[in-house]
Amino acid sequence: MGMLRAGLCPGLTQDMIQLLRSRGIKTVVDLVSADLEEVAQKCGLSYKALVALRRVLLAQFSAFPFNGADLYEELKTSTAILSTGIGSLDKLLDAGLYTGEVTEIVGGPGSGKTQVCLGVAANVACSLQQKILYIDSNGGLTASRILQLLQARTSDEEEQAGALQRIQVVHAFDIFQMLDVLQDLRGAAAQQVTNHMIRDRDSGKLKPALGRSWSFVPSTRIVVAFSEGAGAPCSQRTVCLTKSPRLPTGFQETVDIGTWGTPEPNPVLQEDQIGPCC
Repeated sequence: MGMLRAGLCPGLTQDMIQLLRSRGIKTVVDLVSADLEEVAQKCGLSYKALVALRRVLLAQFSAFPFNGADLYEELKTSTAILSTGIGSLDKLLDAGLYTGEVTEIVGGPGSGKTQVCLGVAANVACSLQQKILYIDSNGGLTASRILQLLQARTSDEEEQAGALQRIQVVHAFDIFQMLDVLQDLRGAAAQQVTNHMIRDRDSGKLKPALGRSWSFVPSTRIVVAFSEGAGAPCSQRTVCLTKSPRLPTGFQETVDIGTWGTPEPNPVLQEDQIGPCC
């Protein structure tokens, strides 16, 4: 709550504010939580006027109660889920990327973080026809890379051009610029954030960079790593869910980042084309 000032509500005059401040009552919280009988005696103010003033301030500044059903309806109207374009990754993210949240993608050098973001951007801009604001922190985004992914999805040059126009790029080369951009976008766009891995000085284990304060910002965090095992394709990655407000952490999925440009086949269409078995 804010400072007491003249005009904040009817009945609150400058003379009254000066008297209240002389007794250490400077904010709305100070006034509504004070013993009004004591305040009236010390400040020489009318107890009845103070009670009426507190009632008005509570009506203006108090939060109105919500029940669970109302909160759920508000959530449905304010949140959208955007598919990444890869079924296994959508499964790990509980159907896809949630708008109004920060989804952090963590991985070591060359693990495919940029490819994941480019693939998501191409899918959202082309297949879902939604606008994308791509925050480029290392200059790794080029129009040619995005165009290659779009060309794999559609041969229509007008669709490719339309998708490119829906992708806006902003450069943010330090954490302060990144936080400024995210603050401007809060509640208005889907946010995908990538982060590098560093080795902990004490334990020697890999952990996300950007420090402890940043670790509380993302709602969801996934770690991208090279798939282990002989014969694994070079484009195959293992993606692990390490932070989520909806799903248990620790689940893993295998993602082939080399197929991002190719839409996944529709099982229903395949069944119609094959027809029933004889």
